[in-house]
Amino acid sequence: MRVCVYGAGAIGGHVAARFVADGKAEVSVVARGAHLAAIREHGIALETREGTIGGRPAAATDDPSTLPPQDIVFVTLKASSTPAHADLLARLIAPSGIAVFIANGIPWWWRHGLPNPGPLMPVDPDGALWTRFGSSRALGGVVYSGNEVVRPGVILHRGSNRWPLGEPDGSLSERARAVAGLMASAGMAAEAVADIRHQVLRKLMRNVAGNPISALTRHKDGPSAPADGLLAVGRAMVREALAVGAAQGVDLRSEIEPEAIIVAGEVSSGPSSTLQDALAERPLEVEPLLGQLQAFGRETGVPTPTIDIVAALMRGLDLAIRQKRGA
Repeated sequence: MRVCVYGAGAIGGHVAARFVADGKAEVSVVARGAHLAAIREHGIALETREGTIGGRPAAATDDPSTLPPQDIVFVTLKASSTPAHADLLARLIAPSGIAVFIANGIPWWWRHGLPNPGPLMPVDPDGALWTRFGSSRALGGVVYSGNEVVRPGVILHRGSNRWPLGEPDGSLSERARAVAGLMASAGMAAEAVADIRHQVLRKLMRNVAGNPISALTRHKDGPSAPADGLLAVGRAMVREALAVGAAQGVDLRSEIEPEAIIVAGEVSSGPSSTLQDALAERPLEVEPLLGQLQAFGRETGVPTPTIDIVAALMRGLDLAIRQKRGA
């Protein structure tokens, strides 16, 4: 079986290292820059509490067109950059293969199987992913796992290791179970679930305040940092996000208490992925985390005043980073 990890950064590097160490699949990785050079020279390494695992993948490249057709492609790019790769991804997957999209925030496939199908403009603005990936070619994934690229080719794993997977149409399929089984064999606590949207929104409630506030303040504890007013902002953001989710048919308000989920957020296991991006001056995931919630709120008449303010600040920070990179 051929398995490709497309975007072998912190999360993708975790997945790739475990598959390489497991040895049951022919593993390829798509990466870039110094990270790619290190993987080519030394392999990919995952540092865990139990020790370091990994090894050399069968191929490491920044040009996916050089790879043979793949049975499974784990897409672990930032959600905001994934649409630009839609054509390359579609060509990379074998006719009977599938792509597993693992990312934070509201995913591009959200409306598959719903009464109002169609692309989500904030996260798939030209509909590229929607056009090239029907539900027959895609699985959705959520990750509960703290990871950080500590130096090229080396990923540090902190915290949990849970990976729910599911069909965009909400069914519980054999192929989702098969992919989850393959991941479990490689040491990831993966599970096939019947309603992946529920899992997406549960994870988003952990990220919606912690990730952007940590990036804006440069404090790894985000809204839990000991600064007056931050926790109140975080609570308001989670309350607004819960209301939007309920209007979308996934009501978690009886399951989630805003302050509790902020305190339990993944920032407690290390810097959030958004803070890592901000510190490294990489483009930020604003639309999947915040912009799509704004859009859903406007569609359904749910106000999001706090999210609106934080989203504007995050877009300003993202613009500054992109302009600096462009210069």
